[in-house]
Amino acid sequence: MRAAVHTAFLARLLAVTHIDVLLHHLQSKAAVLICVESTQGSVPRESGTWMAVFADRLVGTIGGGHLEFQAIAEARARLRVGEVSVKTLRYPLGPSLGQCCGGVVYLRFESIAAADAPRLRQQCAQQLRPVALFGGGHVGHALVQVVSRLPFQLNWIDSRDGIFPADLPARVHCEHSDPVQKAVADLRPGSQVLIMSFSHAEDLDIVAACLQRQRSQGDLPFIGLIGSKTKWASFRQRLLARGFDEAELARVTCPIGVPGITGKEPEVIAVAVAAQLLQSLNS
Repeated sequence: MRAAVHTAFLARLLAVTHIDVLLHHLQSKAAVLICVESTQGSVPRESGTWMAVFADRLVGTIGGGHLEFQAIAEARARLRVGEVSVKTLRYPLGPSLGQCCGGVVYLRFESIAAADAPRLRQQCAQQLRPVALFGGGHVGHALVQVVSRLPFQLNWIDSRDGIFPADLPARVHCEHSDPVQKAVADLRPGSQVLIMSFSHAEDLDIVAACLQRQRSQGDLPFIGLIGSKTKWASFRQRLLARGFDEAELARVTCPIGVPGITGKEPEVIAVAVAAQLLQSLNS
């Protein structure tokens, strides 16, 4: 019986789009997962980084160089003999490997096959950080393309019919909600919320619903609102009038996006917001 896939591997697995490629090829061919289990000193990649080795292809990378060359050779040797046991090997990154990092990498080798695909997919879905995106406008569309490639499960919400594209990226769920703020009550706990609807009135109602949920449940770690400081000043006064206090309003981030990126093109805003979401992964 195969051992369960390593938890650190699963965490890193979610951070890239390679999981879909891996599962696709795993339907017809066996592979070996190589995961950076732990490290010491200076190394190319961090713990949890992974790659999958098939007989005829590679998916992902553990950092390249001679370390990866030796790891691929080890994995393909396992494939040739049908080895199924889990094994961890130590690789010092010194002269013997022709790499001057000076650290040590422990690589975990695990054989997987088609039977493992459903378990991998389910475990990965459970690990994804939930993001709720309110708004199907230009920025929303651009943001979906960026965030869907990152370790997030995206719930895309709008009050209008026919706003979502037919060809959605993986891990994106669309929801029609009218009134739109009604969807806040059903968000997955721990959701990071991005608000960029087609109207300021909807934005205000969504922010209020998020603050109300935060008041009662405290399970929305990030509430981000697109807009200027002027927009937030107006919203702040209206939310105070609705009974929210300054401490509650401090939970709202407006404008959204990492500081220093000034472009207003949808794609630029999308990258800045996605970077802000990534910063939260370590919090």
